[in-house]
Amino acid sequence: MNKSFDEIISKVKECGMKTVSVSVAQDEAVLEAVKEAKKRGIANAILVGDAAKIASIAASIDMDLSDFEVIDEPDMIQASLVAVKLAHEGKADMYMKGIIDTKNFLKSVLDKEVGLRTGGVLSHVAVFEVPGIDRLLFLTDVAFMTYPTLEDKVHIINNTIPVCRACGVETPKIAPLAAVEVVNPKMPVTVEAAELTKRNEEGELTGCVIDGPLSLDLAIDPEAAKHKGATGRKIQGDADVLLFPDIDAGNQVYKAMVHMVPHVKNGCILAGTKVPVILTSRSDTFETKLNSIALAAVVAEEMKKNV
Repeated sequence: MNKSFDEIISKVKECGMKTVSVSVAQDEAVLEAVKEAKKRGIANAILVGDAAKIASIAASIDMDLSDFEVIDEPDMIQASLVAVKLAHEGKADMYMKGIIDTKNFLKSVLDKEVGLRTGGVLSHVAVFEVPGIDRLLFLTDVAFMTYPTLEDKVHIINNTIPVCRACGVETPKIAPLAAVEVVNPKMPVTVEAAELTKRNEEGELTGCVIDGPLSLDLAIDPEAAKHKGATGRKIQGDADVLLFPDIDAGNQVYKAMVHMVPHVKNGCILAGTKVPVILTSRSDTFETKLNSIALAAVVAEEMKKNV
């Protein structure tokens, strides 16, 4: 089991460099990330966008563009379609958002002709390395699915399991979160969490262990589980995956961890697509973008096993 992003990066080196196509690549933080990814042996990059602007930014960060393929397409929408087509056709192992806005980036992902649809539901997975926690935490969905139904949550779980496996967690422990750890008919998320647990126990949802509803403290803190007398639960503070009831809860926890937890590291991808999609925010740090490329690379390798 990989417990850090350094271990994930080491794992990428074992399976060989990948290639990432970048949509509208004229962004300093993105270019810094792909430059470092190349240097560390994580991934090559095909940069699609305004070649003059890419060259100007590259010069300012001492980036040698002769190491990269650059495709000149000044129009952002067209650039996104060119870049996603590279992934669609297998010329790139992953697809990354540059300076284009998220709405138009996602339009390219979902394009019927050259996009990355698989016919399934898409969902977002954020992976965190948190000081004091002896494993990686997988948070889903904190950025894409707004108010998932019970069936949506089944898809989210199935999208997340391969991400966990790519990071060395063969049978992830998944905690459907709620404010309480008991079923309350007046709290629908607890009823849904119990249904997901039942489906897992009956063999409908496989490849993982599901135990819910669980409060956040019982999911991640063994001491809290002990104090609350939850020693009979399948998850006792050792959850790998935090499955949030909706985007409000998930996004607030995500941002609290990013902005309030010292020395935390994270990376994010969109799952359920033909290849991993690196969907980071413009406010995300260079390190987060680099971690996301490494995460996408190991997931791309895992996806090859199931082709």
